[in-house]
Amino acid sequence: MPIHPSELILGGQKSGKSRRAEQLAATWLAAAPAHRAVFIATAQPWDAEMRQRIARHQSDRAERVPGMLTVEEPLHLAETIAQHSRPDTLVVVDCLTLWLTNLLMPAEFIENMPPAHIPPAQVAIFLEAITQATGPLVLVGNEIGLGVIPMGREVRAFVDALGSLNQQVAQRCQRVTLMAAGLPLTLKDAA
Repeated sequence: MPIHPSELILGGQKSGKSRRAEQLAATWLAAAPAHRAVFIATAQPWDAEMRQRIARHQSDRAERVPGMLTVEEPLHLAETIAQHSRPDTLVVVDCLTLWLTNLLMPAEFIENMPPAHIPPAQVAIFLEAITQATGPLVLVGNEIGLGVIPMGREVRAFVDALGSLNQQVAQRCQRVTLMAAGLPLTLKDAA
C-alpha cells in the first residue's frame, strides 16, 4: 500500500475509511524503525453512546496499530498537524466531518449561518496546514451528499458546507480515495 504525501479518504459510515487510514499508518511504521505515526481524533464525547464508541475505537486502534500515538483535538486541527508533522511522522486526522461539526457548533450558530458557509479563517488555516505538512498526511472524512436532499435548512447547510470542504481538501491532496464496502476506489492520484 503506497504512502503519498497527502491522502484524503472519503466514504460513508462504516465504509472502511478509518481502517484504511490505520492500514496506511501500520505500513508506514513497518517501513522503517525511525518512523512514527500520530492519530488526531476530532470526536467529542457528548453522550454515553459516543463515549463508548470513542473507547471502542481507541481500543481497536491500539490493537491494530500499537505504535501509533493518539492526540485528541476537536477544533485546532491546523495547529495540531503543524505540531506533529515531520518527515519521519505520518499524521492521520479522523475525521474532518466531526471537525466541521465542532466548528459549526453550537446549533444557534448553524441557524444563523448562510447556506454552504464554513468559517473561512479556520478553513484557510487548515488548508495551508495540509500544504505545509512536512510528513505524510492522511485525512478521513464522510461523503454524505449522495442521498436524498435533507428537509431541514440547517442540515442542508451542513451537507453543503461539508461538500465544499471535501472539494477544497481534495484539490490539495495528492491522492483521494473513496471507500465503499471496505474497498478503495482511487479518485485522484497525482503522485
